[in-house]
Amino acid sequence: MQAEARADAPRLIAILRGLAPERAAEVGAALYEAGIREVEVPLNSPEPYRSIATLASRTGWTVGAGTVLSAADVGRAREAGARLIVAPNCEPVVIRRALGLGLEVMPGIATATEAFSAITAGARHLKLFPAASYGPRHLEALRAVLPPDVRVYPVGGIGTADLAPWLAAGAAGFGLGSELYRPGYTVEEIAHRARALVCALAGSVPAKDTGA
Repeated sequence: MQAEARADAPRLIAILRGLAPERAAEVGAALYEAGIREVEVPLNSPEPYRSIATLASRTGWTVGAGTVLSAADVGRAREAGARLIVAPNCEPVVIRRALGLGLEVMPGIATATEAFSAITAGARHLKLFPAASYGPRHLEALRAVLPPDVRVYPVGGIGTADLAPWLAAGAAGFGLGSELYRPGYTVEEIAHRARALVCALAGSVPAKDTGA
């Protein structure tokens, strides 16, 4: 049986870009059994709202919509069952619409200017994208000026070997795409990759200091 994660444990969000609705149930089951409890279906996938609805029918996890670019997208995603709204950019209209509907929102940022624009609009979870273009030292510099309650999640070009340096720089979790899922992967391969990432993340998290 899997141990319960700490409340402050880093999040691992599976990005299922290109997921076909016919595969949503089997892919979702494989990820869930591997220990992943958050998934995102980008809206530029085939019939994304169908996939979101299928995935949202499983209890015990969070289903999100990604590549959300408009307030209308937010509304449709919520109707399909999404509870997390992820965007590649910082669009205040999307942020405010998501928060107004009681959803968690994670806008994309790269610079301090974009980060503070998102924060002003109400966001407290930020997606650093594309993370591979900037690196952990960029996040470390951002963390020095961001409010302590704002959490940043690197997305884009992250693999198992990259988790520890990003966590050391202040990452609150990760969005994982092709390292975890591609439309051509078999269910067995998805499950294997998911287990490897869950184990790698657990091994990269420093033990919590409980004091002596």
